[in-house]
Parts: sequence; structure tokens; C-alpha cells
Amino acid sequence: MSANGLPVEGGCLCGQVRFRIKAPPLLSMACHCRGCQKLTSSAFSLSFMVPADGFEVTQGEPVLGGAHRDDVEQFFCPNCKSWMFTRPLQAAWLVNVRTTLLDEPRWTTPFVDFYTSEKVDWVTTPAQHSFPKFPEIADFQTLMAAYQAPAPGT
Repeated sequence: MSANGLPVEGGCLCGQVRFRIKAPPLLSMACHCRGCQKLTSSAFSLSFMVPADGFEVTQGEPVLGGAHRDDVEQFFCPNCKSWMFTRPLQAAWLVNVRTTLLDEPRWTTPFVDFYTSEKVDWVTTPAQHSFPKFPEIADFQTLMAAYQAPAPGT
């Protein structure tokens, strides 16, 4: 996880909504899809996939926003409109939390790149795995196991 361990905390730009991650992330990722590019006004979004029971909003009330799709709920600060986290409805046991909103985000590194078929040409990340779209469910299990495995020599 981090040198500081768990829990880790974060919040939106204005500080009205705060959250805590109490469980180790299952995976770290960069998504290069056009939706994430537009939501972040950047080349990609960065997030941790965490168990839903290891994530809590500790202050404020985030609101639904973003794409308003049938498969995900995207939550934002009602005041500053920061995109904070996403709940995939078909995997209600997960939450994807924007790592750039952590109080100390510099230690986070994407392990997987998703939607490289839509990435901005000049973008590179240090991710160890990449997929042109989202991987198959079976691939997620393998990726999560690899992400959580101890680093060689530790």
C-alpha cells in the first residue's frame, strides 16, 4: 500500500467531501477512455479499486454526476464538482477511488492501463500491464493477485 500504511484519506478540491480507504487496494489503474478524458479534462483518470467495505465517506454528501449510465454511478462533490469515486453497479462490492484526491497521492502508481485504444498518443505510464479495452473478468483476478503479491526481495 503506502509507506504510511492504512488508513489513507483524501477529499475533493474544496474540502467539503472527505473519504477514507481502510482496506488495501485490489488494483491501481489508469483509464484512457474518452469518458475518463472528458471527466478529468486530462489524458486519463487514475484510480484504486478497493473493496466497498474498505471505503467510507467521512464528511459531506457526494452527488451522482458524470455519464448517468446504467452500469456505473459516478460521485462528485456537490460544491467544487471534483469527480471522487465510481461504483460499478455489476460489482457492488467494489469502489474505484480517484487516487489524485488522496491527501498524499505521490506514492500511487498505476499497475494497469485500460483503454489504450483511446489513449492520447504522447501518454505513457509506468503501468506493468495494458489492455486496449477492459480486460475479461478472469484477467481481473490475475491482475489483482499480481498487484497484491509482495515485490521481489521483500
